[in-house]
Amino acid sequence: MEIQGKTALVTGSAKRIGRAIALALAAEGMNLILHYRRSRREAEETQDAAERLGIRARLLQADLGKYSELQRFLRQAFHASPKIHVLIHNVSVFYKTPLGKVREKDWDSFFDTNLKAPFFLSQAIGLAMFRQKEGKIIHLIDWTAFRPYTNYLPYCASKAGLAALTRGLAKALAPYVQVNGIAPGPILPAVGSTREEIRKVLKRTPLARFGDPSDIVETVRFLVKSTDFVTGAVLPVDGGNLIV
Repeated sequence: MEIQGKTALVTGSAKRIGRAIALALAAEGMNLILHYRRSRREAEETQDAAERLGIRARLLQADLGKYSELQRFLRQAFHASPKIHVLIHNVSVFYKTPLGKVREKDWDSFFDTNLKAPFFLSQAIGLAMFRQKEGKIIHLIDWTAFRPYTNYLPYCASKAGLAALTRGLAKALAPYVQVNGIAPGPILPAVGSTREEIRKVLKRTPLARFGDPSDIVETVRFLVKSTDFVTGAVLPVDGGNLIV
């Protein structure tokens, strides 16, 4: 798909991988709708960096885990750009939930943000893409959707659901919209990781190192710009974790 001058919506775009994806798309000439939840200062920095590349970038705030805010966000997004050509769903909730200590509000938090939100965003934006006969949707999933951690079961289950949703949407929105997922492994240390936790991650990863946001960016670039013949795929970018 030719993307220059078109519009991409990136959720969770203020920091880390979301920011890297947004700036890479801006460098390709795409206008942006940048979502953030709490990190306004970082989101404004991303917006400024993107606009210095010569594109238009609009900031929109919402807690996408709350359905009323998600609906408001969609109205604002379509007002900002009636045609959205690329949706990158990056935002997610992630924290430890050992078995026996999982509360209902934990379960709801993971599924509302990590599965319910991407479904309703993809439904609304995907159907609009279908009507315009062009569009790309990419969900950031996680390699643990397929090899779950026992101390993160609600998170892993929500991401497994997102993998299934990705494949189902690819069928429902064909032939005009390509829907794919990326399953990152250890790209950046989790916020608050200890040295021992980082050591364990490196020990179990076949490539014995963390990846870089650029590894995800290049996969996004491939799916958005370089091919229109991949849909329903979940591409692992995980340092080999799925083979051990």
